[in-house]
Amino acid sequence: MNSTSILCAFLSAVLMGTIGVFSKITGLSAEVITFTRLILGAVFMLVFLLAIRKMRLALYWPSWPVVVSGCFLAGFIIFYVQAMNFTSMANAIMLVYLAPLIASVAAHFFLNERLTLISYGLILLALFGFAMMLEFRVELSRQSSEFIGICLGVLALLCYAGFILVNRIIPQQIHVYTRAFYQLLVGALVMIPFMLPSVNEIRSEHIIWLVGTGFFPGFLAILFAVIALSRLPAATFGTIAYIEPVAVVIFGWTIFNESLSALQLAGCLLIILCGIGKTLLESSGASLPET
Repeated sequence: MNSTSILCAFLSAVLMGTIGVFSKITGLSAEVITFTRLILGAVFMLVFLLAIRKMRLALYWPSWPVVVSGCFLAGFIIFYVQAMNFTSMANAIMLVYLAPLIASVAAHFFLNERLTLISYGLILLALFGFAMMLEFRVELSRQSSEFIGICLGVLALLCYAGFILVNRIIPQQIHVYTRAFYQLLVGALVMIPFMLPSVNEIRSEHIIWLVGTGFFPGFLAILFAVIALSRLPAATFGTIAYIEPVAVVIFGWTIFNESLSALQLAGCLLIILCGIGKTLLESSGASLPET
């Protein structure tokens, strides 16, 4: 483990969190933002493979799990971006970061990854943390923007959880660059029919921002993540990854004036700590009573 690897993990987390910034600044539809992030991310990945003379990695059949995970990736991004149009960036990202915990519940039943009593406790605490973020109240009217945003956030959560689960069954022999390229490409292809009706809203002043969307959260964040994952223990990377929701909350506060109350900040902290705790627990392999 070295400082370069940790820096890559840190930069990956921060850059992943910039998708909301690009979305809000451009004001473009979630369909356009999602397609741009995915297709330009795939293009930049292809250029990168050419530059390092590993173009062959983009010519392999990636396997069906990679294709399915690409579909989940598209769903996760579009619902997450759309959620931020109706609720705060903090609410949207904290819902998304419940996904690893929810995925562990699904893995308990379908992938034979047993949960311990401590794991269940952390999951319940994280859900309580999200209730704190909502200040223990939510407007349930179907016309409420907050309610719509939460529903979209839940859909993003489910897609991200699906993405995590499917990635666990991808054959190990498939190179991470192959996975990343095809996940981006498949996600972009899935988005084409949904994006086409919104093409006319793109103006010349949007181009630079869209290129940034494809380069920073679309390509560079993934490249840094791949580099960090190849050099860091999974627990270390998983812990550093929780910088992303912190970055999103800071972006929302400093750029878009989305302030949080003390109770909401405490809820954010609880979700992050539970996620980090679950990551460290999984890596420890400690012998704990199973349920």
